[in-house]
Amino acid sequence: MSIRAEKVGGLIRELLSEIVRPIASEIHAGLLTITAVRVTDDLKHARIYVSAFGGKASTTDVLEVLELQKRRIRSELAHKMKIRFVPELSFYRDDTLEEMQQIQTLLNSVKKDEDKVDEDKVDEDKVKDE
Repeated sequence: MSIRAEKVGGLIRELLSEIVRPIASEIHAGLLTITAVRVTDDLKHARIYVSAFGGKASTTDVLEVLELQKRRIRSELAHKMKIRFVPELSFYRDDTLEEMQQIQTLLNSVKKDEDKVDEDKVDEDKVKDE
């Protein structure tokens, strides 16, 4: 990705955060985050990665609403940005937070198993000593 594409992506991410905030509260999306924006070098397409966490609406529901309101969102971006052409927007699910939570759950279960094995070993040692 070119430097200009990165700058435009950063600007889009910042502005989209403001634009989607009211949408998120309307559909009770909880914590709605624009995690990344990838803009093509020709600045014609932008892939927006979205994550919703802790709300009544799932990330899939949020993506559906964003797709339905894509024209309005792009129009608002056009008014706020000072570039000649606003990229075509495509919204994608970013499930990094969910994956992190699953990994943490697995780590916690491994830790509990290790603690149980350690307790069993201590109990065996006590029996041997007696």
